[in-house]
Amino acid sequence: MDSWSFLHVSDLQPGSPRSFRFNPRQNENGKTAYRQLAAIDDVDLLIVGGDLTRDGSIHDFEYEEAKAQLEALPYPYYAIPGNMDTCNRHTSVDGATGREDPRLNVTEHQLDNFAKFFGAFPWSFVHKNVRFSGFYAAVAGTGFPQEQRMWEWLENELPNLDPAEHHVMNMHYTLFFDDLNEPNWDITKKEEYQRWYFTIDNPHRARMFDAFKKSNVEIVTSGHIHCRRPEQVVDGIRFYRCAGIAMRQWEDAWPDAEPALGFYRFDVTDSGIADTFIPLEYESTADGAYGLGGHPRAEERNYSLALVETAS
Repeated sequence: MDSWSFLHVSDLQPGSPRSFRFNPRQNENGKTAYRQLAAIDDVDLLIVGGDLTRDGSIHDFEYEEAKAQLEALPYPYYAIPGNMDTCNRHTSVDGATGREDPRLNVTEHQLDNFAKFFGAFPWSFVHKNVRFSGFYAAVAGTGFPQEQRMWEWLENELPNLDPAEHHVMNMHYTLFFDDLNEPNWDITKKEEYQRWYFTIDNPHRARMFDAFKKSNVEIVTSGHIHCRRPEQVVDGIRFYRCAGIAMRQWEDAWPDAEPALGFYRFDVTDSGIADTFIPLEYESTADGAYGLGGHPRAEERNYSLALVETAS
């Protein structure tokens, strides 16, 4: 078999000067990543692990801009949503950060809107000798039709698809933080909030992992944390927590955390699938951000600076 390669990128979040929360530093990092991606001419495809936008859950124009940038690349891409695109996993209680987490729950409309721009999900296809699959785990526990579709796909359809030599699963949320059997984290405890925010609770976690095993998943990629961790193997499955692009985040999440921004290249050979981390050539230090960070309430969003920036 001739060797071939694919790329994985996550958490681009370039934002837009037309939007609230615009940050030139994050925008420049996104542009750097797209330049580097566009210069790579010896790969077959790109897998995008969510957070294509900064405010796609609010502004369609960010979807339009992200779609145009991805379609300008010299190879096809396949994307799943992230929480900045469609909002967060569901909770019925406020978390320890004081930002009223239930108001940030993902909605059916946001999920459908993402699919309008980037295609239906979950998805699975075979390219050469690798099956690629992708889904948005944050719908677990919502009761939405999208959740019903996810479980049907994971548990009934995926195991019965034609097998390939390798199977790569693409997620946004990481399935677990340290250990597959770790407890569910408590959103109301400050010391556990981040772990809750970035992971999937049981029983959903166990159901997903069981589906991975039945579908012969070999590699699982996830983003969301914006901090890379070297490959972790659990029951034969290689888990990759991937770097972000827009900004560094939780740089000491693990003792072996690697906070540098960048993306992965995977090379497929007769010996298997090998990874290479490609750091951003330049991490921006630009200032001049406007709007609040985090997840501001509607009444806290002041678009006057965005309107001035767009007019100029």
